[in-house]
Amino acid sequence: MKIIEAENLTKTYQMGEVEVNAVKNLNLGIEKGSFVSVMGPSGSGKSTLMHLLGLLDMPTDGELVISGRKTSDLNERHRAEMRLKRIGLIFQFYSLLTGFDSLQQVILPQMLDNVKEERARDRAKECLKKVGLGDRIDHKPSELSGGQRQRVAVARALAGNPNILLADESTSQLDTETSKKIMELYRDISNQGKTVITVNHEEELGEMADRKIWLEDGKLKKRNI
Repeated sequence: MKIIEAENLTKTYQMGEVEVNAVKNLNLGIEKGSFVSVMGPSGSGKSTLMHLLGLLDMPTDGELVISGRKTSDLNERHRAEMRLKRIGLIFQFYSLLTGFDSLQQVILPQMLDNVKEERARDRAKECLKKVGLGDRIDHKPSELSGGQRQRVAVARALAGNPNILLADESTSQLDTETSKKIMELYRDISNQGKTVITVNHEEELGEMADRKIWLEDGKLKKRNI
């Protein structure tokens, strides 16, 4: 069963008088529960594709279907609801809040979804334990290593129980060994039935995924489809 389907997906940016085709007529299907790595040279359209899949940006042309819903039919409120309930986003620089401990970092996004505080706290503890930080729930970002901070970001993304987890260059600030551990964590999450899509700057890390997608000039290369 395909959880994501893209048909002729295109994103064009206007840079002054020049049009930049970041993603061009891309056709892609991703199965539910798969672990996918998106790779390619700088400027190939990897992050643009992730922004489209995460509903952070809208395509210029084409169609994107997520969980059976055409996203072109969604208004901004419904797009925000889908991001909140179905898509977990993990960014390159963690985006953790200074002064808040790990537990609070994972609780706060749930409160935006009107989850009751007690339930949000229990869910936050569960997610932090799942990523190996059950003993770090009261630690602030300044008291955590880079790998631990990224695990907090993963726990925060998991707290809403999303179907899809998108990680854009989430290992680029980490050493090789820690990066491999984060990729292994993504595999574990995928094995639990969630769809995990990552952008990787190192091909060795990308090879750890079950499926590799290679982009060049906004287009898929056939050898990796």
